[in-house]
Amino acid sequence: MGAGLSVIRGACGHDCPDTCTWMVEVNQGRAEKLYGDPDHPFTRGSLCGKVNHYLERVYHPDRVLHPLKRVGKKGDAKFVRVSWDEALSDIAARWKAIIQESGAEAILPFSTAGNQSLLASSSLDFRFFGVLGASQIERSICGVVAHNGIAATQGAGTGVNPEDFVHSRLIVLWGTNTIVTNMHLWPIILEARQRGAKIVVIDPIRTRTAEAADWHIAPRPGTDAALALGMMHVIIRDNHVDHDYVEQYATGYSQLAERAQQYPPARVAEITGLSVDVIEQLAKEYATTTPSLLRPLIGLEHHHNGAMTFRTIACLPVLIGAWRHRGGGLSRSTHALQYSTLNMNGLLKPEVHVKGTRTLNMVNLGHDLCSTTLSPPVRSLVVYNANPAATLPNQAQVLRGLERENLLTIVHDLFITDTARYADYVLPATSQIEHLDLVPAWGHHYLSLNRPAIEPQGESVCNTELFRRLARAMGRTESHLFESDEQLLRTALDSGHPMLQGITLEGLMEHGYLHLTHEEDWRPFAKGGFPTASGRAELYSEGLERMGIDPLPSPGAIRTASDSNYPLQLITGKTLFFLNSSYSHMDWHCRRAGVLEVWIHPDDAASRGLIDDEQVSVVNAQGSVHAVCRITDKVSMGVTWMPFGGLIDATQAAGNINVLTPEEPTDWAGGSGFYDAFVDVRRTNVP
Repeated sequence: MGAGLSVIRGACGHDCPDTCTWMVEVNQGRAEKLYGDPDHPFTRGSLCGKVNHYLERVYHPDRVLHPLKRVGKKGDAKFVRVSWDEALSDIAARWKAIIQESGAEAILPFSTAGNQSLLASSSLDFRFFGVLGASQIERSICGVVAHNGIAATQGAGTGVNPEDFVHSRLIVLWGTNTIVTNMHLWPIILEARQRGAKIVVIDPIRTRTAEAADWHIAPRPGTDAALALGMMHVIIRDNHVDHDYVEQYATGYSQLAERAQQYPPARVAEITGLSVDVIEQLAKEYATTTPSLLRPLIGLEHHHNGAMTFRTIACLPVLIGAWRHRGGGLSRSTHALQYSTLNMNGLLKPEVHVKGTRTLNMVNLGHDLCSTTLSPPVRSLVVYNANPAATLPNQAQVLRGLERENLLTIVHDLFITDTARYADYVLPATSQIEHLDLVPAWGHHYLSLNRPAIEPQGESVCNTELFRRLARAMGRTESHLFESDEQLLRTALDSGHPMLQGITLEGLMEHGYLHLTHEEDWRPFAKGGFPTASGRAELYSEGLERMGIDPLPSPGAIRTASDSNYPLQLITGKTLFFLNSSYSHMDWHCRRAGVLEVWIHPDDAASRGLIDDEQVSVVNAQGSVHAVCRITDKVSMGVTWMPFGGLIDATQAAGNINVLTPEEPTDWAGGSGFYDAFVDVRRTNVP
């Protein structure tokens, strides 16, 4: 940094599997241009329609550049500027009083994937709150359900390297709108198609990816595990099982075969709404095409049976021995693999944490903030890398909790988010181009370094510096609370893991990104080696049995409408130009994304007297939001679809569909059944 023109390498920290590397052109200390790294094998020189405008976010006039203190009513977003010293002094004094009166567990840190960079999400924050003895937060809103479900079968979430999709000959995109949410993987899939692959999409919505695929299969929402069992029935019945692979590397085949016998295609057709012929054809093509690949992603885990769905689907590649072949098997997220290579114990230092502190599930934040029985009650909330007022289910209850005058809320962010409107203090955060960090990917095998391109704007600080300042204000003196970002990165890379062999901070500084160290033809389970208790893929899971959970694959609890007033199942998804709530304050971004809309099948619309493009209310017992009606056969009867995030609703007021979603956990992994919300779509002002 400094005088003159320079180009600085960095990496996007947003919650996206692509984890793009970018180049920032800086002139006289100001970033003038940001674009995708043309040399990166996955980014290939392009950024998404959201991040292409990232510099407008960095220099946006509404950005928080100084500490702010609330002077109005919570929710009114009325603040005055204060100094860092004043803010830290007051926060520390109030925390000390809380700790003396209620114990440190009355302080709750709340963070998730708002910035997925390593230091920003998992470093000094864990050390600081750990030594303080604060409550811990279970980050279960996304990813944990899928990981735990797959791990119940194969021991870990490890899967096929996404770059190896080119070797696949049948790619099943299961619950993922790849073109919209994983755009840099799509060219690899198209290359596989050019080599002869068939692309199948399994999704209850006819998404952009479904329209571009060779075959779209639309089961009823939440019935995917039943579909997988129907496929197993056909595979076993028609002797497409790779018995040699199963005998060597799996346990519980005979029990699984008995379970699959109970799900013939005719029964599965009744459950899923698919035809028998579709189920038969899918099973046959999957089992007889080599290599065949399953790509399940986020959509499936947001049902109450989410973990069991992933556990069941993960049995399929074991049955047919798909793991033997390059480009065959299952690929969900590379997150667990990347983090397993890092020295996370050295980074988090669990040995210095106060032992036995409670853990609260982030999904239950609204309940916990409003609870009259939680002991101790949550008296202070610290929010960073998150916007729970917008992203959590049962939004109305979350807001009631945030409105508490006796709740000291501190938000560290770039803008006055939905949550920051309720904060007592808003502390200015750096953007991604203003701090040093390491960015592990959850969609490829490249580890990227994010270098600061410009100085922090105003008085903004990165997350690690925030927790150094808080530790100092609290009178802590432990040296491990004040380590520099460079020290932290060196600790993280000092793991001795073979996949980090040759990967150093100096190498990352020079090249910007490096590939995990493994052979080019990397097949994680070609010869077994499953990291389960038995060392085999567990088609029958004794671990689940000990937990009181069905040890065999199962359809799980498929939710249906329990109230005839709200018969339509609401499915949500991302749109091409909108990035959750992170950009909802930016006018151009909202205009590009469009207004909040609801898709409804023509027959469902006709029975309600709805007209295309009119304003409607989407309602259930929890509340209502306004939307523009889109009548389309992209959804089936009984299903509606809406985009999530912070889109502008049909009345030009802030709209958020989490008013409608339930605050209920999934089967065993602690996530949220967002997609098991049931609603009705009604003409506006009609009860």
